[in-house]
Amino acid sequence: MTCEDYIVKATAFLNAAGIGTARLDVLVLLEDTTGKDRAWLLAHPEHELLSKQQAEIEKLLKRRTRHEPLAYIRGKTEFYGREFVLTPAVLEPRPESETMIGLLEALPLFQAGGRDPGSVAPKSGRPVSIADIGTGSGALGITAALELPGTAVELLDIDPKALEAAQTNVDKFTLSINVIKSDLLAATSRHYDVLLCNLPYVPDNYKINLAAEHEPAGAIFGGPDGLDLYRRLFEQVTKRPKQPLYILTEALPLQHPALRAIAEQAGYRTAKTDDFIQVFAGP
Repeated sequence: MTCEDYIVKATAFLNAAGIGTARLDVLVLLEDTTGKDRAWLLAHPEHELLSKQQAEIEKLLKRRTRHEPLAYIRGKTEFYGREFVLTPAVLEPRPESETMIGLLEALPLFQAGGRDPGSVAPKSGRPVSIADIGTGSGALGITAALELPGTAVELLDIDPKALEAAQTNVDKFTLSINVIKSDLLAATSRHYDVLLCNLPYVPDNYKINLAAEHEPAGAIFGGPDGLDLYRRLFEQVTKRPKQPLYILTEALPLQHPALRAIAEQAGYRTAKTDDFIQVFAGP
């Protein structure tokens, strides 16, 4: 079968299953299977697919008809312009989470001549320390380390399978980053200047889509109002000898007022809000 005919046939197959991105998904899977990029595939509609290639992609398409996320089928995803290994043990990093990296880079302690208290870190000769809490695939923390060379980043998660995925990505980018099994901050006494927190925040009774049903529920749901883990995190923060300078969180915008109240009770103020992300500055 020619490439053009197969794209038409496979797109109709996914459309019938209610996949809204049918044609794009077919092209992506064809890229993976043939080793040709989509520009080449579209420019060579007469190209004959091998029987072996057709059999391989058909297995992948059947998985997609069950609304399994494309990233799990491929075993990889893109975040902040980089490719990360992904397993079904962790959430696929969302585009809205990329906003957190931009806000992190804009913090005063990373700006030359900044007057923020965080500037004591480089002056004292130690790197700015960052913890990615509930790291999952490690995408946030690893991206922070790559975008801000010289920072000291650690990845924390309670799930051993998530830590395996994070370690795989640490190794992929050949970074020296500690991957720590921890219930939020409980397993470490180290002081962190910044916490990156994309914790489960979906309320327990919230109706998720079919694709999200393939993702680990423990990484999605956060209690009746979705903020149980954030309450525990800020409670842990208040008990530490030295509090982080900044805590960056992700949550639904409608949850922001409640999350702001939790942060304020712990002595933090809102420094910035952008889409799903809130930046809290410490006391």
